[in-house]
Amino acid sequence: MAEQKNVQEQDVNQLLKVRREKLENLQAEGKDPFQITKYDVTCHSMDIKDNFDSMEGQEVSIAGRMMFKRVMGKASFCNVQDLKGSIQAYVARDEIGEDSYKDFKKYDVGDILGIKGKVFKTKTGEISVHAESVTLLAKSLQILPEKYHGLTDTDTRYRQRYVDLIMNEDVKATFVKRSKIIKEIRNFLDGRGFMEVETPMLVSNAGGAAARPFDTHYNALNEDVKLRISLELYLKRLIVGGLERVYEIGRVFRNEGVDTRHNPEFTLMELYQAYTDYEGMMELTESMFRYLAETVCGTSKITYNGMEIDFGKPFERITMNDCIKKYTGIDFDTVADDAAAKALADEHHVEYEDRHTKGDIINLFFEEFCEEKLIQPTFVMDHPLAISPLTKKKPSDPEKVERFELFINTWEMCNAYSELNDPIDQRERFAAQDAAFAAGDEEANHTDEDFLNALAVGMPPTGGIGYGIDRLVMLLTDSPAIRDVLLFPTMKSIDK
Repeated sequence: MAEQKNVQEQDVNQLLKVRREKLENLQAEGKDPFQITKYDVTCHSMDIKDNFDSMEGQEVSIAGRMMFKRVMGKASFCNVQDLKGSIQAYVARDEIGEDSYKDFKKYDVGDILGIKGKVFKTKTGEISVHAESVTLLAKSLQILPEKYHGLTDTDTRYRQRYVDLIMNEDVKATFVKRSKIIKEIRNFLDGRGFMEVETPMLVSNAGGAAARPFDTHYNALNEDVKLRISLELYLKRLIVGGLERVYEIGRVFRNEGVDTRHNPEFTLMELYQAYTDYEGMMELTESMFRYLAETVCGTSKITYNGMEIDFGKPFERITMNDCIKKYTGIDFDTVADDAAAKALADEHHVEYEDRHTKGDIINLFFEEFCEEKLIQPTFVMDHPLAISPLTKKKPSDPEKVERFELFINTWEMCNAYSELNDPIDQRERFAAQDAAFAAGDEEANHTDEDFLNALAVGMPPTGGIGYGIDRLVMLLTDSPAIRDVLLFPTMKSIDK
């Protein structure tokens, strides 16, 4: 096996050497492709195929990567792949000239070509371009994976996404669709009068979520700072400032593990709307998800991993306590205190920490027994106060807050509140978070004095929500892992 591998490596090295020699010969002849600065492209492959009836006989200029070449004496065929697909080109010596044809025969799969010619259909009915000129725009000095086997090793695919995009058409389609999803999110929110804004990534106090931040140092100010874990606290400051509907789509950074649904660097969208509450956020979310499915996927019923998910029906709404009661029979509304909650946890083998309260235990029960049951879109509402430090209490039950999470396919898709706007209550909640951090909770929030000052200036009643964009893209593209929807996912360095 080792001997066979050595032979293969020698063969590859020889092929790479030949490609470099071809480049050197071109340069010696004054035909260095890397000296070319532009090429006028008039259309893409699918434009020609989709509009053949009106474009037949028309002169076009296409450009892209040569993925296949078949030389047949005085005439040859090649396939050029561009952004929208691929198209065949017919290259004849008598049409492009003897010297150009001689050069063309030496071009390699992977080279970038510009081809000018007329649109026609071959005898076999394939829409093609009859080349009048062929220009080498860039020489590929590497060897693409063999087309039949493709690029299948997932580690290599993620590390060399540029090759993955070349070799796997479905991968390119996923990222084109991702771009469309984000575009349509903006269209939807713009139609509702929201303003897109940008807030700092480097912050002194990384708040707004339960997560460990990344720490870094700002040399110019000689200060330690953190990468943001959330967008929340700055966006709320803008609500205080009178910008009544704001949203941001941006990267956030959480110092946590990597799995099929988590990447330490990911895309979050948060939006805040003055003069509404979490009921308003539910309506907005349900309308937006339905709009995205219909606009991007063409239907309100999508399929993920073989299972149909229906965005056309009204989303189910259930309180967290009722959801636990539905799947375990336990009614936490009748559980008296922390000790009783911990006794139930012991009885049902739910692990917890000494510092945990009844509210924490409720959340642990929900995660253990309920999340895996939530396939169709479901709003889980009215979380415990203990796990919601930035949320307004329910007037009818001060142990709970006006909060919901949307679950689809067992995943948490978003998290929303009627935002806490009482600066006195918020200070008390921050103090409780500081105490939790001191007790060992590394994901606890810290007191943010400037944010408290903003609340003291006055924030109107507000509804707010955060969406994990990457999970949403996974769902709408039927992708199995978050790495499949991140162009460059976090990977451990090869030399580590």
